[in-house]
Amino acid sequence: MDNMTSFTIYTLLEPRGSKSYRHIYFTCFLFLYVLILLVNIWLSIVIVLERTLHEPMYIFLCNLCVNGQYGATGFYPKFLYDILRDSYVIPSYMCALQAFVIYTSAMCEYSTLAVMAYDRHVAICRPLDYHSKLNKFSCGILLGFCWIPPFITMFIALFLSNRLALCKNNIDKLYCDNWSIVKLSCESTATNNIYGFISISFYLSLFAIIIVSYMKLVTACKASLECRKKFWQTCVPHMFCLINFTVATLFDTMYSRYSSNNFPEDLRNFLALEIIIVPPLFNPVIYGLKLKEVRRRVLKSWINIMKKS
Repeated sequence: MDNMTSFTIYTLLEPRGSKSYRHIYFTCFLFLYVLILLVNIWLSIVIVLERTLHEPMYIFLCNLCVNGQYGATGFYPKFLYDILRDSYVIPSYMCALQAFVIYTSAMCEYSTLAVMAYDRHVAICRPLDYHSKLNKFSCGILLGFCWIPPFITMFIALFLSNRLALCKNNIDKLYCDNWSIVKLSCESTATNNIYGFISISFYLSLFAIIIVSYMKLVTACKASLECRKKFWQTCVPHMFCLINFTVATLFDTMYSRYSSNNFPEDLRNFLALEIIIVPPLFNPVIYGLKLKEVRRRVLKSWINIMKKS
């Protein structure tokens, strides 16, 4: 107990071979970051500028893209800076900020996917009520639901973590997350565990809502050819994004809660980075390729750019 203190600097995990392959790592992760920003910003701009895409489904898709940029920015600039300096340390306040950004982004993504499932449920199962249920006011409420609960949830989680006296300062991960900070404490973390269980239960309930929505959608599609057409056009990309993000979240949870030094380091790093690399990169690509209206507008904007150049 005498060793407990409050550290102002944390040490992050150093990637294997970072000294030998520093320039390769930097080039690869810079390319990933630029690509994530490019595809998400491009799709967001297309949706904002095209008035025909000012529908709830596309507005929520734009929110998903904005969130992808937000979450990626919480990781890549700091990691690229660490690679250049070959110094994997982070001040405690920056660590808390990074954990806040990355995990509010993850929670916002899940909330947005739940809202998009509700949007598709109303559009397919109750098409006559769609514009009354998904009007500007209700869309504003749903967008607030995507952002406000994650911010409040993560703020409370970090507040509870900040109360703990720490006896270690080595975070066995390439970036900061709340559970990694909690694990540095040598005192009781029962309150943090209870709050974490409540938070996870809330987002599991969102997953249950999504599953129920899709069960009703599948039932509706059996009775109508038009419903089946809408399902394949708009729900399939959503399902891909949901599966993709759920797998990424599962990997991150496995890494944070059950990681072991017996695991190969490359596998552990993959588990940690999957949630940061895959969803923000593939979500806009999946929607951009599958949704006919989005694909058409993206191609149109690309052709216009090529003509001007």
